[in-house]
Amino acid sequence: MNRDSFTYSGSPSRVVFGFGSVGRLTEEVDRLGVKKVLILSTPNQVGDAERLREILGSRAVGVYDGAVMHVPIETAREARRMAAELGADCAIAIGGGSTIGLGKAIALDSRLPIVAIPTTYAGSEMTPIYGLTENGVKKTGRDFRVLPKVVLYDPDLSVGLPPAVSIPSGINAIAHAAEALYAFDGNSVTSLMAEEGIRAMASALDTLRDDPRSRTAHWDAMYATWLCGSVLGQVSMGLHHKLCHTLGGSFDLPHAQTHAIMLPHTMAYNSEAATEAMEGLSRALGVGNGPQGLYDLLLRLGVPTALRQIGMPAGGLDQVAELAMSAPYPNPRPLKHEGIRALLQRAFDGAPPVA
Repeated sequence: MNRDSFTYSGSPSRVVFGFGSVGRLTEEVDRLGVKKVLILSTPNQVGDAERLREILGSRAVGVYDGAVMHVPIETAREARRMAAELGADCAIAIGGGSTIGLGKAIALDSRLPIVAIPTTYAGSEMTPIYGLTENGVKKTGRDFRVLPKVVLYDPDLSVGLPPAVSIPSGINAIAHAAEALYAFDGNSVTSLMAEEGIRAMASALDTLRDDPRSRTAHWDAMYATWLCGSVLGQVSMGLHHKLCHTLGGSFDLPHAQTHAIMLPHTMAYNSEAATEAMEGLSRALGVGNGPQGLYDLLLRLGVPTALRQIGMPAGGLDQVAELAMSAPYPNPRPLKHEGIRALLQRAFDGAPPVA
């Protein structure tokens, strides 16, 4: 164990975890002291939003069901206008990273308290990180105004997820914890949480592959989501998240699948400069080589392994490499254009990771 001194600040979010916890929504809204709630969802989850409206009764003043990936600035502005027009004093986001990201965009502008009810394993609900996409460029930032005040983790809400959604979402959560293992501002606490999050999620995904409705596996996956998201909220992001945000924001690639495909390659790029982190990753996965273990996990779970499979144009790889080099950010291995371009090519082709 690394015994260097460190500073750790716990998240101020209130977390309510367990089967049926969504039934405590009214109690949690009352605890916040709010009266007019705007409910947020994607178009596909408007049914979930309407059920929350029934639970909240007169407290619910409207439903905005236009959340989409990568939080386009136009969508954020539209939702902000609706919240202002309705006089909302709280927003409830039910869904994955798209909806919770929209809630954060509203909070950033208005300081409305957010209640997050995650139904996937994105982990955004535990972080003060927000992202907005404008003119094809996704920009991220950190601001504790966007951190949800309450998070309701109800594993029953994810039981209906098809494996094509739940499994890439779980790999996305693993990406948060994996990159935290080599963050310059990480510490023994975040590393412990990261390893446990990776272990729990990988185990849950193996079960969900064969039994998508396993309540035990969904509980374990939500537990891992909380750990991985909490870690991400504590540390700085490096090459992996930079590349994924660039790919998603510039080419509108699906968020979770992009993270899943890129993860083995970004870990391999940093492997020789972050040996202790790779040892932790390998322990969590129960393998001898962490980056290769991630790639093998994708193959075992039937997740796409190539960017070309999810709509990335070959002609865009140079642009991604340029954008990745355009702004400095912390990373254990120095960023070299030729190395990043080669990494992207392997990810595009679906080839195994190479250090």
